[in-house]
Amino acid sequence: MLAAGLAVVLVGAAFQVPRIIGGEWQRSLYAGAAPIFGVWLPHAGPGTVPAALIAVVVVLAGPTVAARLSWPRLLVAAYITAVCWTFALALVDGWRRGFTERLTDHNEYLHEVGGVTDLRVLLREFSGRILDFQPDSWTTHVSGHPPGALLFFVLLDRAGFGGGAWAGAACLLIGCSAVVAVAVTLRALGAEYRARAALPFLVLAPAALWIAVSADAIFAGVTAWAVALLALATRSGRIGTAVGAGVLFGLGIYLSYGLVLMAFPAVAVLMAGRTLRPLLPALAGALAVAAAFTLAGFWWLDGYHLVVQRYYQGIASDRPFGYWWWGNLAATVCAIGLAAVAALPNALSRAGVRALDPATLLVAAGLCAVLVADASGLSKAETERIWLPFDVWLLAATAFLPKATARFWLGVQALGTLLLVHLILTHW
Repeated sequence: MLAAGLAVVLVGAAFQVPRIIGGEWQRSLYAGAAPIFGVWLPHAGPGTVPAALIAVVVVLAGPTVAARLSWPRLLVAAYITAVCWTFALALVDGWRRGFTERLTDHNEYLHEVGGVTDLRVLLREFSGRILDFQPDSWTTHVSGHPPGALLFFVLLDRAGFGGGAWAGAACLLIGCSAVVAVAVTLRALGAEYRARAALPFLVLAPAALWIAVSADAIFAGVTAWAVALLALATRSGRIGTAVGAGVLFGLGIYLSYGLVLMAFPAVAVLMAGRTLRPLLPALAGALAVAAAFTLAGFWWLDGYHLVVQRYYQGIASDRPFGYWWWGNLAATVCAIGLAAVAALPNALSRAGVRALDPATLLVAAGLCAVLVADASGLSKAETERIWLPFDVWLLAATAFLPKATARFWLGVQALGTLLLVHLILTHW
């Protein structure tokens, strides 16, 4: 309760300080509802009633179902419920504004899809178009990521799934699969009871607000399955599984530069599994992906250094780090919910660390990734979506909440999420 109380103070201060100071400083935040990237706009929509009903069902039945249902059926039920919850939250903003048009903005990936005619040329010339103020500069999101993100949407379009609705569906379906991946990881590491305890919270996570409408949800899904495959490899010893994990880790860093920090969960898995057997095959898989992109003409380090320059060509140079270093953490609290924060003291207890509890190690890894990303200064604002790949592991902390309080904390999660989606019109 003390941890949750401190989180409430942090979030309250993050929302109120900009309103109190106001003026040019507030405008320099470039977030009308700071620390959330959006604007204050109380509203309701077609998703309001379904979201509330799903929340009630999960709060009342979630812990019991998670404890009793067979494992395969539980994973299916969790995934379907997470998809429904996430989609309902998106529809609170309406079908077009909340779902189909979010990824068609002129700063988004879909804006560039139509101009890509040759994939080899795309990769070979990608770095040359990262910096701003050029006639052919990439849009904000394309320039801020390696080419893997744009390549995904181009391939989706060429497969016949073009447009904002299909892109949103891809974010929704792949992003929600992270819920299953976290549970699979915990079970593979011998902590099925932790997975079952955390699943209702993973399903009802406030992070769902940004899963249906941002490409970062895809990044979270891909990297969560990379961790899951690595965990499975520690138990099975199968080289193919470890190579698959490495391939997904490799794809991750070509989707977003910041996903090099997924090394923290990878190390946590190897520690929890007490083995290094999957390490070399996983490295081989990751290096194969890097070699493919490099041979095609894109050198990751060149892209990274150019992105740092592009970052400070934009509004990031105006956004005050003095606010955002702690405002980012407040945004993360909004994404993981008070239940996850309340569980952190138990999750990171000495007993868990000494025993190498898999959930403890994964939560610690997610926290380390968030803190390093925050300290870098390269994520000033919008971290409620940017840090989704790390947040899903922080949500595993909810496995440490006392069973008797599970429904209470699920209710807190649901209420907080519903308040956010109905009071703030997010830009993602």
